[in-house]
Amino acid sequence: MTHSFLTAGRRVLEIEAAAITAQIDSINEQFEQTCKRILDSRGRVIVTGMGKSGHIAAKVAATLASTGTPAFFVHPAEASHGDLGMITPEDIVLAFSNSGETSEVLAILPVLKRRSIPLISLTGRPESTLATQADIHIPVIVHEEACPLNLAPTSSTTAALAMGDALAIALLEARDFSAEDFALSHPGGSLGRRLLLQVADIMHTGERLPVVSTHTPIREAIIKISQKGLGMTAVVHASGVLAGVFTDGDLRRLFDQNNLDLQTTPIEQVMTKNPVVATSKMLAAEALNLMETRKINGLIVVNDSSEPVGALNMHDLLKAGVV
Repeated sequence: MTHSFLTAGRRVLEIEAAAITAQIDSINEQFEQTCKRILDSRGRVIVTGMGKSGHIAAKVAATLASTGTPAFFVHPAEASHGDLGMITPEDIVLAFSNSGETSEVLAILPVLKRRSIPLISLTGRPESTLATQADIHIPVIVHEEACPLNLAPTSSTTAALAMGDALAIALLEARDFSAEDFALSHPGGSLGRRLLLQVADIMHTGERLPVVSTHTPIREAIIKISQKGLGMTAVVHASGVLAGVFTDGDLRRLFDQNNLDLQTTPIEQVMTKNPVVATSKMLAAEALNLMETRKINGLIVVNDSSEPVGALNMHDLLKAGVV
């Protein structure tokens, strides 16, 4: 019984993989025309489809929208009952239908034609009504569904989804859409946090910032580190300019120096000079990369005058979802 499950599962993936590969030939002049029409459009891409094709259309609309091409899904049945008002003459309609004869989709064609709204169709039958009525038709022909009855939409929907992804990514590249652009439409996700969050958003400032002078005894510096809980303290000259940093790691290394008097030895003798620092406008992801590269757990944040204005550690980045 287990063997038959494995065999069936592998067969499905083989059939669907072959269906996607077969679509490479459809990346042709019509595909290029579609990309150009969408790029030149001043409106949005309205994606539609019914049933399983509707689910694919909704996903393609979401992918387009998140990769720089304004798009949304309109249910064809709802379109005939008022939602056509959401579509403007500046928009482009992208319609999915394997048969090309889906009645709910065909019902909105007269209105699209009357309002001169461009129609691009993706069907499995180039001779179908939807294909022949469209301004541009991209064939997504699948000869075999993964369903053994050849009934349940499987290979056909997978191929349609892949073609939608091909359109979205081709447009993304044409727009020079960057990771930062992607993050702007995903501010709540981990990528958004990684790419948009700045050091200033998470650093400790004011009373929470550990700072001691160069003449501060080591013992007092240790107390300061314990009070602030960041595992380090900034060390500054009398002018307020950063002179160095003293960390938990520096403290551990002190135990090898038996002759040091913690009560009287100034921190400047044991601090790390010219430490790695961050700026408040630096992206949190850059700070993380800096800490990982230099194998340190915290950073002092300085202003243009090299004065400490903040501090952060790995725990702050973890808490912010950057790590």
